[in-house]
Amino acid sequence: MTTENGRPAEAEPAQKYSRPRADFATIAEWIRPGAKVLDLGCGDGSLLKYLQFARNTRGYGVEISDAKILASVRNGVNVIQMDLEAGLSGFDSGSFDYVILSQTLQAMRNTEKIVREMLRVGRQGIVTFPNFGHWRHRWQVIRGHMPVSPSLPYQWFDTPNIHLCTLKDFEAFCGDHGVRILERIVMSDGKVAAVLPNLLGSLAVYRFEQAD
Repeated sequence: MTTENGRPAEAEPAQKYSRPRADFATIAEWIRPGAKVLDLGCGDGSLLKYLQFARNTRGYGVEISDAKILASVRNGVNVIQMDLEAGLSGFDSGSFDYVILSQTLQAMRNTEKIVREMLRVGRQGIVTFPNFGHWRHRWQVIRGHMPVSPSLPYQWFDTPNIHLCTLKDFEAFCGDHGVRILERIVMSDGKVAAVLPNLLGSLAVYRFEQAD
C-alpha cells in the first residue's frame, strides 16, 4: 500500500498493528520495498499483511489449514492451500525475492528439503524459530521436564514441534548444506539479545542465501 505521494506507507504498521509479533519488524527491515514475498505456513496472514503496509510487498502465503486460509483471506492476503512437506513444485525457480518460514521450521519433518526449496524458489530465505538453547529451556531439561515457555508453549504430548534446535545447531546445518548466513538477530521478550545469544535468546531470526 502506498500513500498519496506514491511512497510506501511506512507509518501504517504502528496504526494497524498495536501488538505485532516481535519478529515482524526485524523481518520487515530485511525486505526491500516492493519485493515479491512468499510466506510459508502463513497462518492467518498477519505477517504478509504487515509487510504489505511496511514494505509495499507483493506475494502469496502458503497454508494447509482451512481455518487459517479463511483468516488469511479475511486479512486481504493471497493464500494458496498446499502441504509444505510435499515441496514447492508449483512455484518456478527464482520467482520470489524472499521466501519466509516464520516459526514453522521446527515443525517440518524434512528440514533439508524445505530449506533447499526456499532457496530454489527465492533469491533469499528468512527463517525464525524458537531457540532450544535458551536458559529457561535448559533449566527445565535439567529438572527432568521437556521445556514449556512462551516460545515453546506446547506440552510434550501435543506439540507440533519435531525438530527443535539451538542457534549453533542451525548455523552448523547451514555450513553443512551450502547455505550462507547473511544476517542474524536473536531476541528475548521482544528485545535483541546481543550478549550470549545462544543462552539468553529465545527467538532466532536468520536471513540467508545459497552459497556460491
